[in-house]
Amino acid sequence: MNDDYLWDKSGEPDPQLQELENILGTLRYQPAPLTLAPRRNYLGLLAIAATIAVALLAGGLWLVLQNGEASIPTVAIDTAPLARPKTDLRLSVAYKPPIRRKPTLPARHTDQEALAAKQQLMFALRIASEKLNTAYRRTQTPSQIKNQHKAG
Repeated sequence: MNDDYLWDKSGEPDPQLQELENILGTLRYQPAPLTLAPRRNYLGLLAIAATIAVALLAGGLWLVLQNGEASIPTVAIDTAPLARPKTDLRLSVAYKPPIRRKPTLPARHTDQEALAAKQQLMFALRIASEKLNTAYRRTQTPSQIKNQHKAG
């Protein structure tokens, strides 16, 4: 076998190599002209359509709200100016709004109510404690299945 044939196709080819070249020849690269299919890009058109739809929806909603406000009867609001206390114009005393006092807090609970609430809380804690103790005892003792029947 001539090694030159493998590198530059000079020299005498080997029959096994020729057979292998014929078998693999169908898989050889065959250059073809580049064909680009026209590609449609609808993303821009979709964005424009969505913008128009949102604008129309917002405009319709605005019109409905504007017409709806006119048809809803409104309560008359007294727009008369607030009566100011009479001041002596000669002294030019400025108007001072009345002092608003903080709302008073509700009365404190009486001692009897506090004692009753404390007793209720202690009773609830005792019940919860008993239930926890019972559950603890049941998990510490060996489990016995009651009313178990033999199968068969």
